[in-house]
Amino acid sequence: MSDKYDVIVIGAGPAGYVAAIRAAQLGLKTACIEKWTNAEGQGVNGGTCLNVGCIPSKALLDSSHKYHETKTDLAPHGIKVADVGIDVKAMIDRKGNIVKQLTDGIAGLFKINGVTSLFGTGKILVGRQVEYTDHDGNKQVLTTENVIIATGSQPINIPVAQVNGNTIIDSTGALELTEIPKRLGVIGAGVIGLELGSVWNRLGSQVVLLEAMDDFLAILDQKIAKDAKKIFAKQGLDIRLSCRVTGSEVEGDEVVVTYQNSDGKDEQETFDKLIVCVGRSPFTEGLLAPDCGVNLDERGFIFVNDQCATNAPGVWAVGDVVRGPMLAHKGSEEGVMVAERIAGQKTQMNYDIIPNVIYTHPEIAAVGKTEEQLKQAGESYNVGVFPFIASGRALAANETDGMVKMIADADTDRILGCHIIGPSAADLVQQIAIAMEFGATAEDIGMTVFSHPTLSEAVHEAALAVNGHAIHIPNRKKRT
Repeated sequence: MSDKYDVIVIGAGPAGYVAAIRAAQLGLKTACIEKWTNAEGQGVNGGTCLNVGCIPSKALLDSSHKYHETKTDLAPHGIKVADVGIDVKAMIDRKGNIVKQLTDGIAGLFKINGVTSLFGTGKILVGRQVEYTDHDGNKQVLTTENVIIATGSQPINIPVAQVNGNTIIDSTGALELTEIPKRLGVIGAGVIGLELGSVWNRLGSQVVLLEAMDDFLAILDQKIAKDAKKIFAKQGLDIRLSCRVTGSEVEGDEVVVTYQNSDGKDEQETFDKLIVCVGRSPFTEGLLAPDCGVNLDERGFIFVNDQCATNAPGVWAVGDVVRGPMLAHKGSEEGVMVAERIAGQKTQMNYDIIPNVIYTHPEIAAVGKTEEQLKQAGESYNVGVFPFIASGRALAANETDGMVKMIADADTDRILGCHIIGPSAADLVQQIAIAMEFGATAEDIGMTVFSHPTLSEAVHEAALAVNGHAIHIPNRKKRT
């Protein structure tokens, strides 16, 4: 193994493996160090996202949705099904097979593109050197022109509910349950809590989500958030806001959780399993030598500029370990940007247009500014809303919950944001992300011909509604 590289990437999650592949495509001699191991102790690429994050959670979300749909939602279609059951082990095994297929795929892509794959840990030393330690403890100092840090994030643990891997688990443990808990508690009603709570709620768990914040999904446009809370309550999710967990005690196979409710009174709930989903923190443990020159900000993230360069020459950082939303696609695009800048290109990234998705059912997706953000900034804007209940395609599919909300500048009509709760929201919002990248106006979307009948027509109608031109719903303002 050569100890001299053009690029060494530390971390092979979505930010790291994409950076490594793109660097190699550009003719740079590249190595990628990954610490993750599978159940057999073998090194695997993919990081948190592929192994215990985005991919396995979506596999369980899809499996649980199909089960729930078969059990409860097929009657309107005239389909009768009896004796519907769920084999949880088979569901978990399917998830594992998907993970293996994708992680093996990264290994294949590394081989095709000429990336040297190293399993173990990396530590950044002074002078663009990396101390590589393999899983057997053998150390080697590698030299390189550039280092890309892509070490990702880890679940935040809280003292009042310490994860024990049995009754109290984190998001990773929630993906490995082999039995359906009768009573499931979730601390945190954010993206991860809602997705995992949805999985086990569909399978039959009584799910209670304890959220310390006063507002539900405060990061979202609040019209969408309020609609989402109503829909989730209808599905059986018990979401309790302004509830601060103050303690937990394991009693046999149960865990008793004490929390302070919105009135300031102490209450208790007993669960068979408790999932702690209070957020994630950047992972930098053992990564930085004291004199390496890489600085952390006040929140523990690696400090970088707009092009993801750190204070240390030749050292870059991307993904969850730096500022900005912890989203796999944000990290991947940062990885591409950095690889291309190392190769001499002037690639930039538009941080104003990063879609965000919650993979509940219905899905929630957003891009751009919320109405609350625009109000706070004092900007003038117009809003168009179109409900899926007025969509012929949504009615045909019996998927009528939710809406599309479009926001455009009052003077220029340029699209400032799009917020969707409804069927295929994750895919629909991408249409507007592309439009925003090209500076499109609501009128531009309104003048575009959309196929009929499609869910995309809801996006079209919302754009028309911005200027009072919607066809299939009453307009809020006079048509001109």
